[in-house]
Amino acid sequence: MNFMLTRNQQKTICSQLGNVKLQLRYKGSIHGFTGAAFHQRCDYICPTVSVGYNASGYVFGGYTNQPFCQSGQYVHDDQAFLFTFNGEKLKKYPVTNSRYAVNMMGNSGPYFGEALVLVDENEAVVHSDPGNYYNFNAADMHGNDLKLTECEVYQVEESTILEKPWRTIVWESEKRKELMDSIRSYKPVVSSVSQCRVLLIGAVGAGKSSFFNSINSVFRGHIINQANTGSSTTSLTTQFRTYSLKEGRGDHLPIILCDTMGLEESPGAGLHINDIRSIFKGHLRDFYQFNPSAPLQSEASGSPWSQKLEDKIHCVAYVMDACEISIMPTKLQEKLDAIRRMVNLMEIPQLVLLTKIDEACPLVMEDVRNVYKSGYIKEMMQEAGARLGVPLSSVVPVKNYTENLELDTNTDILLLSAIIHMLHYADNYVDDNTNTFFTDLCM
Repeated sequence: MNFMLTRNQQKTICSQLGNVKLQLRYKGSIHGFTGAAFHQRCDYICPTVSVGYNASGYVFGGYTNQPFCQSGQYVHDDQAFLFTFNGEKLKKYPVTNSRYAVNMMGNSGPYFGEALVLVDENEAVVHSDPGNYYNFNAADMHGNDLKLTECEVYQVEESTILEKPWRTIVWESEKRKELMDSIRSYKPVVSSVSQCRVLLIGAVGAGKSSFFNSINSVFRGHIINQANTGSSTTSLTTQFRTYSLKEGRGDHLPIILCDTMGLEESPGAGLHINDIRSIFKGHLRDFYQFNPSAPLQSEASGSPWSQKLEDKIHCVAYVMDACEISIMPTKLQEKLDAIRRMVNLMEIPQLVLLTKIDEACPLVMEDVRNVYKSGYIKEMMQEAGARLGVPLSSVVPVKNYTENLELDTNTDILLLSAIIHMLHYADNYVDDNTNTFFTDLCM
């Protein structure tokens, strides 16, 4: 699920609440514009920020420190307030009678006093009655447009900062140079493999293509966008692409990043698991056009070029959005589980790239060097490892270049560290499989 709140709007709301972050729990367009869907996702969690959106462009809602339930009773909350955005600026309307701050109705969504109700009586509409325990101007609040195009509820969570980093990392330009030199001078353990091949797998919008663009930018010396990226509900990558990193306009570096279609929750959409099997075995050539309803047929596996060790995948990197780990749809988790079982059977090393760490945690947004001092990011890394069945040591946080115009040393260090991990993992696979591979060819 993607946040509809912009990054600046999130920061503005969080600035009103302290050192916190927002975690999306309910989205009407996905879970349904009903009281039952809302309560299933949001009961007994707090504090929360509820946000409504309409076709007139208004963004408005309310905050409560109390957990939602379906008691049919009012709940006291002297910290509750309503709000509306004028661009990126927030206008607050505090509760005027805290005894009636929130009404716990089962057939509706967030219900603030009798003044503002989002998803009223199981419909994608707003109930608005200024003066009933909150004072506001309806035209300023929502432009008198009472039809909802979207409704979201975010849980407000504290961003804990650890006393000292739990991983040691050197944030200096010399470290950046050292990492770049290590990648430049790396040679696979087997001479027949000139470049290690790493497959990037992840949901639509997780940041696979952005990761390649980011690490490519580091070695090119400026921001570059070679692979297609952007915001979309379906994958922007429709072909199998192999991207070889280059040093400026010079030689190729010893690693190839393989990009695929994004995984999608719906059956028959996104990357097909049989295509993934073909990729692992080295059966797909660059620019292969994916067709989710018709994966590559097995006959192609017998072609001579597909038998080379250098064409196989040597490491799998799952790309996961730190903002969406906790709300991963069940169907998407099932697809990842199936892929992981296949990877395990083929004994391919695997790691996790945790992306969008700055969007997930205000501490990291303030300074990327806080990544290993953020208790929340550590929790997300632990959850990512648990979901993919890999140890915490195989989870690497990164920040992609998506908005920047200039390179940043600290961001580069995280990206380069991720590449170093990939090379080490790929080395293990190539080393372990060399003898087996040549034995199989001779049989």
